[in-house]
Amino acid sequence: MGSVSSDTPAMATNPKFIFFTDFDGTVTTDDSNDYMTDNLGYGREKRVQGNKDVLAGRVHFRDSFQEMMDSITTPYAECTDILLANIQLDPGFKEFYAWARENNVPVVILSGGMQPIIRALLDRLLGPGWDIQIVSNDVRPREGKDINDEGGWRIEFHDDSIHGHDKSIEIRKYSSLPNRATMFYAGDGVSDLSAAKETDLLFAKADKDLVTFCENEKVPFVTFRDWTSITQTCKDIAAGKITVQDAAKGRI
Repeated sequence: MGSVSSDTPAMATNPKFIFFTDFDGTVTTDDSNDYMTDNLGYGREKRVQGNKDVLAGRVHFRDSFQEMMDSITTPYAECTDILLANIQLDPGFKEFYAWARENNVPVVILSGGMQPIIRALLDRLLGPGWDIQIVSNDVRPREGKDINDEGGWRIEFHDDSIHGHDKSIEIRKYSSLPNRATMFYAGDGVSDLSAAKETDLLFAKADKDLVTFCENEKVPFVTFRDWTSITQTCKDIAAGKITVQDAAKGRI
C-alpha cells in the first residue's frame, strides 16, 4: 500500500478503500450555504441562476460563491444557530458511517463550505467522537470587525483556484500513490465539478447539478437519492460481489 505522510492522513490505517464526499446537500439533506443565501442573503432566484452560470462556464464557482456569501450579513454565531436548527443529516449516512468505521474505510469530507459550521453540524448530527477528516474553506472576520458583528465575516477560500477549493488537489495526493486505495466520491452540486473525474467511482445525487455536469461531460457516475444505496454498493464492492467497474457502468 502507498506510503503514509502528513499529506495523506487517510492512509494511516492502510485502507483498501477511501471515501471522499462533499458535505452540504450530500451528507446533509439541504445545503447550509444555500439555506443561508436563500433565507439570509440575496435569495434563491439569484443563487439558482448563479449555479446555472457556473455549469454553463459563464462564471467560475469561486466568484459565484463569494457573491453568495457576501450577500449574508447576519452575524456568524447567529448563522450557525439557524443552521443547527434547520439542517438535517441524510437518512442513510449514519449507517454508512458506522459501516465505514467497522471496515477501515476512512471518510474524508471535501467541502466548499466553512469548517466551523461543518464541525458544529457534525457534533449535533453524529454526536461526540466522530472521526472524519475535513478539508474545506474557512471563515475570517472582516477588517476591523468581529466575526459576530453585522457584516463581520467573510469566507476564506482553501486555495487560489477558480473553484475556491479545488477538490482534485486533495484526491490526487492519494491517486498518485503506488498501490493506492480504491477511491469513491459522493457529491451533488457545482462545488463538486473539480472532483468529478478524480476517483474510481462517483456517486452523484439524483436531479442535482452534478448529474447535469456529468451527463454533459460524459463522466461515468451512479445516481443516489440517499446514502442507503451508497452503503449497499460499497458493501457489495468490499465483499467482492461486484467490481467498481461494474458499478460505474450501472451493472449493479
